[in-house]
Amino acid sequence: MPKFEQNGQVINLTQKRRQKESNTIAMHTDKYSTRVISVTSGKGGVGKTNIVANLGYCLRKAGNRVLIFDADLGLGNLDVLLGLAPKYNLSHVIQGKKALSEIIVKGPGNIEILPASSGIQELTSLTSSQKNDLFNELNKLLSNYDIVLFDTAAGISSNVLSFNASANEIMVVITPEPTSITDAYALIKVLSIKYHEKYFRLIVNLAKNNREADDVSRQLCLVADRFLDVSIEYFGSVLADENVKKSVCKQKIVCEMAPMTKAGRNFSELTHKLIRSMPMISQSENKALMWRDIL
Repeated sequence: MPKFEQNGQVINLTQKRRQKESNTIAMHTDKYSTRVISVTSGKGGVGKTNIVANLGYCLRKAGNRVLIFDADLGLGNLDVLLGLAPKYNLSHVIQGKKALSEIIVKGPGNIEILPASSGIQELTSLTSSQKNDLFNELNKLLSNYDIVLFDTAAGISSNVLSFNASANEIMVVITPEPTSITDAYALIKVLSIKYHEKYFRLIVNLAKNNREADDVSRQLCLVADRFLDVSIEYFGSVLADENVKKSVCKQKIVCEMAPMTKAGRNFSELTHKLIRSMPMISQSENKALMWRDIL
């Protein structure tokens, strides 16, 4: 039976040891010190892309150099959410018409975005050579950024799993819906068994209040602790807020449009916690990104 702190967070002993070693993240200049964080979900419709966009905006506002990679290769919609109309996207890179650096667009607050394409099925089934070429180009860009966020598709497709396994840190987004919790467990299970991933962070979205968010995280953590050899850290929540819906309809980021709202404050809290937290892997393991197919 796992131990819980007062707010319901699972006590991660490994994480606490790392936090004792340092309370801040040192800024490094070597090529592979960039934090590459995959934000993912088992179920679609949990608000994952909105969370990525707002975290990216807040991280940039806090002084970090941020790149968001829309990793839903065939159905990317980050550009739509932000009201952008990029001329080029990942399809042009795969076709050899553009370099990855040439398709980057600026979003709100000067966050930088690698836009995916929408409705191009070929991008959902890239060859191993194409995948490796994509990551080789991405590695060339890492030194330009402090944090790279992968906004993955939902589910357990090979692309979703490989993006998660290739990142340095994995953040799973869930909502209070039972299907969201079940699908998140399935995602974590596959990543644990097939890719040997052991460390995950959890964000609860659209909870009515903090108590519900704590209960939802506890449900998933209890089941995972019983049946899987993983460590899940409850990282925080974004409570249900009508201002988020309004911002989406206006193709704006809620943290830009209404930063003092409930959701705006939640995103600010998550951002500061992420900045203060230690990376989930040691710097010695933080190597060049590689596309990881099933081991």
